[in-house]
Amino acid sequence: MQTHKAKRVAIIIESVMQSRLTDAMQEAGVTGYTILPVLGGSGDSGVWSREGQIGRGSGMVQVVSVIRPERLDALLENVFSVVERHIGVVAVSDCEVLRAERF
Repeated sequence: MQTHKAKRVAIIIESVMQSRLTDAMQEAGVTGYTILPVLGGSGDSGVWSREGQIGRGSGMVQVVSVIRPERLDALLENVFSVVERHIGVVAVSDCEVLRAERF
């Protein structure tokens, strides 16, 4: 079966910023993404959990998208405009997909 190269972009951000982030993604031409709740973790501020207080919001979310490589620069530019002033992590990795027309 043939696979096609793609980029997986995973963004963890405060849940109050979710709609601003997805709006920025859509402005960059990305319409497919999945939003997952983040239950806890550890970072610069130490260990935290959803029950603890995180910033102004009620927790964190992870927004995951798989895109064509040529869309990456526009997406990162738009995402950075949201993430740069807030708690957030952006990770980009290479992946392969089966149905390239979906991305």
